[in-house]
Amino acid sequence: MLQQTQIATVLGRGYYTRWMELFPDVQALAAATEAEILKAWEGLGYYNRARNLQRAAQVVVTAHSGKFPDTLEAVAALPGVGRYTAGAVLSFACNKPAPIVDGNVARVLARLFQFRQVINTPSGQRTLWLWAAALLDVKQPRLYNSALMELGQHVCTARQPS
Repeated sequence: MLQQTQIATVLGRGYYTRWMELFPDVQALAAATEAEILKAWEGLGYYNRARNLQRAAQVVVTAHSGKFPDTLEAVAALPGVGRYTAGAVLSFACNKPAPIVDGNVARVLARLFQFRQVINTPSGQRTLWLWAAALLDVKQPRLYNSALMELGQHVCTARQPS
């Protein structure tokens, strides 16, 4: 839900709570009809996110016996899950060491290393992901990734960094 939607919208307007009431576990989500999924998602836009979430739930149920995978490769292989989402889920939900690079993290790393290349190119992204992996605190990945994101959001801002 947080892909392309602010947390204040997802939580403040009750989308997450309603979703979890309707689909309390991966089996319930996997078994729901597409109409039920889309109705529950109504108002969030980008409806392929809801479809991919259900497809991912179906893969978890069929290919992983209902247990969410715990490797970066397996999570990234789920429908609709890219490198960032896989890293975020593993580090925040499972406290597993997985790097993440979003706009905030990219800005912090680029400034830290005085990176002068354009960051949204394949070469720039490769470099940022390598740095994110190299600097990752493997003992406290949840705390580290959260702190890095917060640093970019509140201190190392796009304009007028503190």
